[in-house]
Amino acid sequence: MASGDPGTSVHFRLQIDGIDLGDWNTCDGLGCEVEVEQYEEGGNNEFVWQLPSRLKYSNVTLSRPLTRDTAKVSSYLAQLPRGVRRGTAQIAALRPDLALLVQWGLADVVLVRWSGPSFDPNRSEVASESIELAYHGFLEVG
Repeated sequence: MASGDPGTSVHFRLQIDGIDLGDWNTCDGLGCEVEVEQYEEGGNNEFVWQLPSRLKYSNVTLSRPLTRDTAKVSSYLAQLPRGVRRGTAQIAALRPDLALLVQWGLADVVLVRWSGPSFDPNRSEVASESIELAYHGFLEVG
């Protein structure tokens, strides 16, 4: 694979507080937005001021078919009733040869949703799971 490969065939590895939750085949919602307040200045008819106010982070959702790594998530979920606390997470985008493409560190992470598979004998679908994380910012990854 060439070093200039744009990462067209990627999977993602998730760790929360150093706990490996395995590989995931989709990652959606990773991002941030600067909210802008508009201010109309009296006597200025040329433009409206666009003033940056706060950062807003969207929840990130990872999903995959059920694998042996599903047991890692089950163990993590079993710990949640003892207390939900904010932690850190790392999402690594990996190439098919497991070479690291890029990694994001997330601050103040809370697992807000896990969805398990739906089993319906009338439909032939892959059993899958998804995990949704809320966070308050990015960390520098070394």
